[in-house]
Amino acid sequence: MIALVGVDGSGKSTQARALARRLTDQGVPARYFENAGGRPLWNRLARALGRRDGMALFGRTCYPLLEATVRAVAMVRTLLWSRLTGRVAVLDRWTYCQHVIMAARGDRGRRLVRAAYAVFPRPDVVCFLAVPPEVAQARVLARGIDTEELAHLTALDAGYRALPEFGSFVVIDGDGTPDEVAAALDRVAGALAGDRRSGGPRAR
Repeated sequence: MIALVGVDGSGKSTQARALARRLTDQGVPARYFENAGGRPLWNRLARALGRRDGMALFGRTCYPLLEATVRAVAMVRTLLWSRLTGRVAVLDRWTYCQHVIMAARGDRGRRLVRAAYAVFPRPDVVCFLAVPPEVAQARVLARGIDTEELAHLTALDAGYRALPEFGSFVVIDGDGTPDEVAAALDRVAGALAGDRRSGGPRAR
């Protein structure tokens, strides 16, 4: 399992989809999985009901738990597929993303969610797409789907870097061109693919 994590606007969804396609084209069957918490859906529902966003609709206690549950269901699906097929799963987000977003918002229940998420295994490699918050904000605005406050993106970036696991992440400069980011990811994925072909130890 190869996980791409980073703040909103870092390019993880675009790059994860493309990486899965490239691996498959190179003879390493792979599939893209989005392990999201459903925020766009909850926000659309909230606006349809006259509320500002999902948090305003469900409340500061229920919303984070709903988000964490939806993400957990997505991750279970991803994990089952990976285990049953033995193929490469390219993950757009993983457990770390929920920890970080809850910390950035100051949500309660972070310890409970972290304990529950402990059942999920660590991916073989986690790539953190490092992007300045200002650049990430501009990208979010450019795609025209939603918006992000600069302060929130800054808190998310700091949250990832504060994770105990961050030292084991492969940090990739997400501020480069799409081709440069893709090349960096290919180097990481290529090492894993080589292990799979040779039957050698899996990278951690």
